Amino acid sequence: MSTYTHWFIRARLKTRQLLLIVALAEEGNIHRAAQVLNMTQPAASKLLKDLEEVLEVQLFERLPRGMRPTWYGECMIRHAREALASLNQAHDELSALKAGRFGQVGVGAITSPGLALLPAAIAALKQDQPNLRVSLDIETSPVLLDRLREGRLDVIVARLFEEHDKSNLRYEPLTGEPVCAVARPGHPLMSVNGLGLRDVVNTGWIVPPAGSVLRHRFDLMFTEAGLVPPINVIETAAVLFITRMLQKSDMLCVIATEVANYYAAHGILSILPLEMPCNMDDFGLITRTDRLPSPGAKLLMQALRTQSLAVYGRRLEAV
Repeated sequence: MSTYTHWFIRARLKTRQLLLIVALAEEGNIHRAAQVLNMTQPAASKLLKDLEEVLEVQLFERLPRGMRPTWYGECMIRHAREALASLNQAHDELSALKAGRFGQVGVGAITSPGLALLPAAIAALKQDQPNLRVSLDIETSPVLLDRLREGRLDVIVARLFEEHDKSNLRYEPLTGEPVCAVARPGHPLMSVNGLGLRDVVNTGWIVPPAGSVLRHRFDLMFTEAGLVPPINVIETAAVLFITRMLQKSDMLCVIATEVANYYAAHGILSILPLEMPCNMDDFGLITRTDRLPSPGAKLLMQALRTQSLAVYGRRLEAV
């Protein structure tokens, strides 16, 4: 017979304690956290006090107008979220199996592979497993990585940068991401011969938000050409707004070439004959190594690996 010696068994860790510290992180107040969990404030205070005594650390600073996580608290909150997300996933998978479904899988992607890779992979997956529930997020790489670590997503197609914590992550590169400038069909600049950055520096641009990698490289591109980066800008990553705004104005936008090709093929946008040396880094398939994939996640990763050969000419090996 196995002997279980995990600290949380000896400490009799309660699920309500995990729920409490997450609620405290979100509400910042023990009274509101207790209300959210439908318990009294004294009961919530005792749960927290018991947990802190077991861990022998202070998880939250008691302030005059609320509570703030300590470094210990931040660590415990992150793991509590992961544990609760895993329990929720287990419940959903059991419910799906009891209902005769195969289960569920959560996938996330940045815009370019979300347009080029995910539709084909998910279509193939749903053809084989029509009852598998698939949830999809299209977001930036940092947001997707957070959701992967929290257990809200099973697999993502995104970038890993130097500042990202790569522990417990597996990264399989797919391809780089060139960018281009787009405008409405019939834009006056489409007919300019030898179009260069000097011709577009005073034009209105739709650009990624400040602080993003592409925005930095976009501004740097003009600086290295001896120009002041455009100041007439709209900052957004919302593709629906971008396409509509371009159709209604003479503004330009810098977007991934793969996305631009899709909209150009449908006559929605046109790609300017302008060299844009501000390409993005490679993106790839990212999964967690500290967590066993669900049956649905395994099937999705298999579909992604199969479709990556057709879309990017790169064969990813099954693991």
